[in-house]
Amino acid sequence: MCGIAGWIDWQVDISKQQAVLQDMAQTLIPRGPDSEGIWTSTHAGFAHRRLIVIDPEGGVQPMTRTHAGETYTIVYNGELYNTDDLRKELIARGHRFQTTSDTEVLLVSYIEWGPECLKYLNGIYAFAIWAHHTKSVFLARDRLGVKPLFYTQQGTSFIFASEIKALLAHPAIKPEITQEGLGEIFGLGPARTPGIGVFHNIFELLPASCLLYTRYNMKIKSYWALESHEHPDDLETTIATIRHLLGDSIKRQLVADVPVCTLLSGGIDSSAISAFAAQAFKEKGYGPLHTFSIDYVDNDIHFHPNEFQPNADAPWAKRVSEYLGTIHHNVYFDTPHLIDSLQAALRARDLPGMTDVDGSLYLFCGEIKKEATVALSGECADELFGGYPWFHREEALTATIFPWARNLKEKMQFFSSDLLSQIDLEDYTKMRYQEALDEVPHLKGENTKDARIREMFYLNLTRWMPTLLDRKDRMSMAVGLEVRVPFCDHRLVEYMWNVPWSMKTYGGREKGILRQALHGLLPDDVLMRRKSPYPKTHNPSYLAAVCKKTLQILDDNTSPILPFINVRAVKEFAALDLASIHMPWFGQLMNVPQFFAYLIQLDHWMREYKVIVK
Repeated sequence: MCGIAGWIDWQVDISKQQAVLQDMAQTLIPRGPDSEGIWTSTHAGFAHRRLIVIDPEGGVQPMTRTHAGETYTIVYNGELYNTDDLRKELIARGHRFQTTSDTEVLLVSYIEWGPECLKYLNGIYAFAIWAHHTKSVFLARDRLGVKPLFYTQQGTSFIFASEIKALLAHPAIKPEITQEGLGEIFGLGPARTPGIGVFHNIFELLPASCLLYTRYNMKIKSYWALESHEHPDDLETTIATIRHLLGDSIKRQLVADVPVCTLLSGGIDSSAISAFAAQAFKEKGYGPLHTFSIDYVDNDIHFHPNEFQPNADAPWAKRVSEYLGTIHHNVYFDTPHLIDSLQAALRARDLPGMTDVDGSLYLFCGEIKKEATVALSGECADELFGGYPWFHREEALTATIFPWARNLKEKMQFFSSDLLSQIDLEDYTKMRYQEALDEVPHLKGENTKDARIREMFYLNLTRWMPTLLDRKDRMSMAVGLEVRVPFCDHRLVEYMWNVPWSMKTYGGREKGILRQALHGLLPDDVLMRRKSPYPKTHNPSYLAAVCKKTLQILDDNTSPILPFINVRAVKEFAALDLASIHMPWFGQLMNVPQFFAYLIQLDHWMREYKVIVK
């Protein structure tokens, strides 16, 4: 895994601008702590920061290759999981390789097939290739958007990078936001709209999209999309196919030249990955798999089951680890760690995010990095198999807004009249919701209930899941840890998209068909465990700390968030006995402590990034 950046300009001699590219690369050091590479020509320049995972000597970037008299240069962030298959095919077509790196395989794939190479790739990636003979740059991003890629046009310049902070390191780019940015930050929060970079004139290349930029124009197109059709397989075949696809995805994603581990909560998703991985380790004679789980000091005292988190993870992680024979690591954090991590997590994401959930993951990944460089994690399973509560609740299925944003109206009482006069947050959020619905590939003849379930799956796969993938990439790469997500294998996503709801809920359970597909791989009690999300701290000291910090910010007349906040309403709310208040309208995305922590991050963001509101 790596960080990439680039600059194309027809009016500037980029070969004399290496210092700018180095400044951009410096911001990406956490993504690529092992080495740096800069390449320039007259009108193009690339910067690369590398995290070594495969072929330490041969995978150096930027990488240049010449074939049939034409020269190409690549910068690439990601991993290909079908590298060996592609290499064999390309060798059969007459190509020869100088390294064992997937970077060279990707570059030669583009040399052989051009943009059509994307349909052959299985992996997570964001890359740019400069064709010297045509003076053009080709950018692409993986199908599910696991790896990030942002770009902007500023005058005659086209600039791209893995993260927004690298773009902002370029002198031509200012940290400005407009009404659209306000809508994203205050209306949608962490679950921002795909393609929107929040900062003015900064865009995200959408998942499954590619971009060709030349002297004359820029063209963007999608190269993959979900397609709706009747599911052809019976129940038995469907169960077997799911097990095969998931197992093959995990097996492919274990390949590395550095230590590999798994994240293990004791839930069905992480337990399935750990089970397949442990089995593969035994078959290859690698020794025991290392597994990691996170918890919080005194959570055993303060945790109380609720509808979103029915039970604690620790006993279940221990149960699965002992069953699989893994070497398990329990990592604990306390309130001071979480408070300190809010700013680091903000810096990693470049935007206010999921607060303590981001921060604790950042800290967790830092501890994992001490033992491993690659980790496998269970993101995407709930989006594929319908694990979230909102798939099963009538009020969510009949709502006319994102299920994770149903609390917006109640939160608006804490925003200033000036902000609400600038932008109608409710209308903005509903507009983004309708845009998502308009994209859904409906199945002709599908009944009303199944059509609505399909819409809910689309919303989750294209609007909610990117939030979690962005979080996992940023927090892990901020400490130089590569996290792979086997449930995001596009073959499994394509297959599950058309499996009917009646099969997905086999046995009357959420994710019932996944539980059945894993039968015999894990103990029955683990297979039947109810979904429990990524754990949060339940220590009242955290709520007290973020509340106190928020009030200090609101009492600071230099705070840049004051024009956007109804200070009186927030202070009155903070004066309540918050520990006894149950406010379900904060919902899945933000509970009461996270609301205060979000304001803290917002203040950090506007100060540190010197945000200009236009």
